[in-house]
Amino acid sequence: MKKAIVLGTFDLTHYGHYRMFKRLREMGFKTVAGVTTDEFAESYKRKPILNLNERIENLASCKYVDEVIINVGGHNSKEDILFSGATHIVHGSDWTGESMYKQIGIDEKWLEDKGIEVMYLPYTRGVSTSEILEKVKNEFSKK
Repeated sequence: MKKAIVLGTFDLTHYGHYRMFKRLREMGFKTVAGVTTDEFAESYKRKPILNLNERIENLASCKYVDEVIINVGGHNSKEDILFSGATHIVHGSDWTGESMYKQIGIDEKWLEDKGIEVMYLPYTRGVSTSEILEKVKNEFSKK
């Protein structure tokens, strides 16, 4: 059985995320969403708008997500990846290669040793959480 893990913050989940999950389902994958903790997200990005439990509930409500886990490992996600039983680590094509590997604490040797593949799906242009936040900010600044 093919099983994909998609690691992310998933703050203000949007149609780009859902398209990725849908595509994985169409490709025959069972899909696990590995959600970063609030503290980890804040350490490299920003404080999430939605807290961890809210983000988990949003993802659990998506019909294309089979399981949601908390990515407690942060910069060392190996245990969470193994716990998920994933055969593939999947991310959007907007973030690839060594910088992504470093962020989750893996390398080519570890992937090879564990028999896990990395797969990038096309990034959905025109939507991101940052863009949504900017739209909200601009709209409210007009009032």
